[in-house]
Amino acid sequence: MCRWAAYIGEEVFLEDIVTAPCHSLIAQSHCAQEAKSPTNGDGFGLAWYGERPEPGLYRDILPAWSDPNLKSLCRQIKSGLFLAHVRASTGGATSRANCHPFVSGRWSFMHNGQISGFEKIRRRLEASINDDLYEQRQGTTDSELFFLLMLEEGLDTDPQGAVARATSRVVEAARSAGVDPQLKLTAAFSDGQNLFAVRYATDGHAPTLYTRDGETGRCIVSEPFDREGQSWQAVPPSSFVSMTRDDMTVRPFQPSLAQLALAG
Repeated sequence: MCRWAAYIGEEVFLEDIVTAPCHSLIAQSHCAQEAKSPTNGDGFGLAWYGERPEPGLYRDILPAWSDPNLKSLCRQIKSGLFLAHVRASTGGATSRANCHPFVSGRWSFMHNGQISGFEKIRRRLEASINDDLYEQRQGTTDSELFFLLMLEEGLDTDPQGAVARATSRVVEAARSAGVDPQLKLTAAFSDGQNLFAVRYATDGHAPTLYTRDGETGRCIVSEPFDREGQSWQAVPPSSFVSMTRDDMTVRPFQPSLAQLALAG
């Protein structure tokens, strides 16, 4: 499983979240403490917002701990909203196109989790996406495809509903293919103004998620990057988080039982 961190608030240097803390993403890339695999060496990525509506994007296939460019960029770039990710592949080659975050217009998205049996339902799901969105697909991961499903399901106007409907589509595709629907979804995404996250799993065992309010802003992470003197709050399973620079809400997240029943 992957590790990631996101921030919204006053402008800070990316290194304050991504590389400088004692248990930063750099440290987690080779020694994660709350992941199935402690090593996350299959690439990394950054998406950050600045003067333009669409985010800047930097991704590479090197392990995060061995790329000096990552540390240099994080030391120089300031942003009030950014997403950072280190990858441990559960499917898909190690390539830039398969590294998170993924970007479409002003939206950015990153994921920790997987769609089990994806190889058996990938074609079915890809065929269900409209041509304009499918043309945006660059890689082969289940995460990127889930992001495109969210966009098609109305992410622009209804973020929580879009995630729920995309989840239902995955479950329906799995059941139609005779596959046990197993989805683990701990993801963060942003439109450049708001930061959203979801923690959900069909089996009830979702990957971890934490939030923290700091002096300059809010963080949401898969694993705390500083365990000393910081107040981290675990996000309950089956939750949807919405963050702005002024507020944070945590709501229950449960895909429509009526929609899921259609696939049974």
